[in-house]
Amino acid sequence: MRLCSIASGSSGNCIYVGSEATHLLVDVGISGKRTESGLRELGLTGRDIDAILITHEHSDHISGLGVMARKYGIPVYATAGTIRAIKKVNGLGDLDDGLFHEIWEDRKLVLKDLTVNPMHISHDAAQPVGFRISYGDKKVAICTDLGIYNDYTVECLKGMDAILLEANHDVNMLQVGPYPYYLKQRILSERGHLSNENSGRLLSRILHDGLQTVLLGHLSKENNLPELAYESVRLEINMGDNPYKAGDFDIRVAKRSELSPVVRIA
Repeated sequence: MRLCSIASGSSGNCIYVGSEATHLLVDVGISGKRTESGLRELGLTGRDIDAILITHEHSDHISGLGVMARKYGIPVYATAGTIRAIKKVNGLGDLDDGLFHEIWEDRKLVLKDLTVNPMHISHDAAQPVGFRISYGDKKVAICTDLGIYNDYTVECLKGMDAILLEANHDVNMLQVGPYPYYLKQRILSERGHLSNENSGRLLSRILHDGLQTVLLGHLSKENNLPELAYESVRLEINMGDNPYKAGDFDIRVAKRSELSPVVRIA
């Protein structure tokens, strides 16, 4: 099983998860050209993609969806609320209704030899979800765009072998930065984005001996720095009420416009 971030950040997100037989994309928030380039680096083409899973309808998650789905006839899986919202978005072009498949939170979806489990997240979108994807007893999770986490979130993310988790912003950078007040409040709200500190606190509650890799994703270009996200998350883990230290785990930052190293779950 493989996990790789093709792009991750406030300007575009596209994540690959696959086995030898099944290849999935989680979101296509970058151009079709960039998506195809990333797939080539993984030894794949758009024809190899079995399904596109969409977390929610914001442009940094769907801007390349129309191109990829139409060109290769790839089925698109999303919640009913997200599907309705996607159909209202200008600029995606026409997408055949037959490409859309409805999914439900906490109801598993089997795609060949992979099992997908959508989970509730708190974000200002129609019906957003995160995804846990398993191959046999191996499990990975993609969880971004959540303003808060709770016990449900923690339970959903326990037992993962790898996780891509949001570390969107540094609170101080956001507060003194150039964003207008209403946008700062949106990001800081319970339906906004997870800060570096809260990302570290959430990780502290789900760490376990089998966790191989943590990818920190969806970093804000204006309100965060990769080094700051990395160090802030590590500090929260080291200060947390858990038996682990940050050095016990492979923690990386997913880049905005480059592929992350491929995480292989043996």
